[in-house]
Amino acid sequence: MRSIWRLLFLLHASSIFALASNSVVNLSHYDLVQPDFVAMKSEGILGVIHEATYPRFDIDSKYFERQQAATRAGLLWGAYHYGNASDPIRQADHFLSVVSNAWTQADPLSRPSRMLLVLDFEKNGHYPGGTMRVDQAVAFVERIRERTGKYPGIYSGEYYMHQNMNSLRLGTAQASVLGNCWLWLANYSNQPRATSPWNAWHMWQYCGDGRCKLPTSAYPKSIANVTKAERNIFNGTSTALQIFWREHAWQPSEKPRREPERMVTASDL
Repeated sequence: MRSIWRLLFLLHASSIFALASNSVVNLSHYDLVQPDFVAMKSEGILGVIHEATYPRFDIDSKYFERQQAATRAGLLWGAYHYGNASDPIRQADHFLSVVSNAWTQADPLSRPSRMLLVLDFEKNGHYPGGTMRVDQAVAFVERIRERTGKYPGIYSGEYYMHQNMNSLRLGTAQASVLGNCWLWLANYSNQPRATSPWNAWHMWQYCGDGRCKLPTSAYPKSIANVTKAERNIFNGTSTALQIFWREHAWQPSEKPRREPERMVTASDL
């Protein structure tokens, strides 16, 4: 009986992969190995999304060098910010400043033409500053749109996102703003279900730091020389992923719009 259920699961996984692309990896400074991006591309990876900033206003030490290496290998590039409960406008400005500077300082041949921007919206248990609230996430994504013309993606665990989106504190206007962002969900046991205001997820992180309860035969946990990878399935074909990246990514050559004057608050001190 167990073998029958396993067969049915693998058939279901095959149907997912027929329409989806297992071709995105996300990385951060916690990944200590020097990733072989050329090998990643040869194994079917199309894009990399890397942590750029995290609390309190720190810069990921691996971001710049990996941006250049991944771009030289011909991979698409994206950047994410890990949010906390401090001033969301300042967080967004800091994030854009870091990714803009990294783009400007890069060798012209290793500058990504476009990059996806993402807010990592999850329970913060290991960085200072507490957990970002929904209203702060709304302010963050609106600031990104205001300065780049693009809404970022929002990454979160499926359960945590469901919990927050169904909160009585979430208003219609806030839900509408977040609904403009593309959705990236993590679930290491099952294919996630999108929650309102989204009709479907755009990207699914099925494996984090090698943690995954799904069959390795259908859901590999490593890629190239990264044995404990964070791997992601895009909800569409490889061609659709490239179109999606082009449509949702920001062109860094379009400099962020000027930061307006703002007063120093207690959260800045």
